[in-house]
Amino acid sequence: MTATHFSTKDRILSAAEALFAQHGFAGTSLRQVTSQADVNLAAVNYHFGSKENLVNEIFRRRLDQLSQERLDALKAALAKDSSPLQDILSAFIRPALNLTLDRQHGGAAFVRVLARAYAEKNDRLRKFLSDNYGHVLREFAKALAGQLPELDKETLYWRLDFVAGALTYAMADFGMIKRPDGVSEKDHCVKSAEQLIAFAAAGLQAD
Repeated sequence: MTATHFSTKDRILSAAEALFAQHGFAGTSLRQVTSQADVNLAAVNYHFGSKENLVNEIFRRRLDQLSQERLDALKAALAKDSSPLQDILSAFIRPALNLTLDRQHGGAAFVRVLARAYAEKNDRLRKFLSDNYGHVLREFAKALAGQLPELDKETLYWRLDFVAGALTYAMADFGMIKRPDGVSEKDHCVKSAEQLIAFAAAGLQAD
């Protein structure tokens, strides 16, 4: 494929990502996307076929890499002689929070798109995410079950779901804790990860 092919496709994805982050999925039209990407509707149809496929590809180009980073970190954690709960949670939490630092390549905008996916009811998108990335959550659930044998499967999944929700909330920076003056975004991200890991560990181990 030519460089122009990739350039056009990436422009469409980046434009759609920014617009979905700002206006939501239902509130963004393909005409807005084509205008911002400076392409015609035929280009969107050629590369994606439909708005639904465009939304899916936005998630795919981010979550394929994020999923692999999480699974690699989990594998490294489990390769240790002991696998503390905090190390497993770190493998789940830190790669996701690091997306918020990626402003140059649009990672920060994707974080807002991800928050939209949680907030807006979109059954097709949720099915796509479950079908393509549910295995990542199951791998972490399996690893956590080894550390928390006292929890039944249903309770573990409830608590892991709450951890994932708290992580999305932290990524979207909706909370009361804002980055203090003089603290870099990277240092604030590290602090957020530390606090969330401690919170998640305590919640998972609660009686």
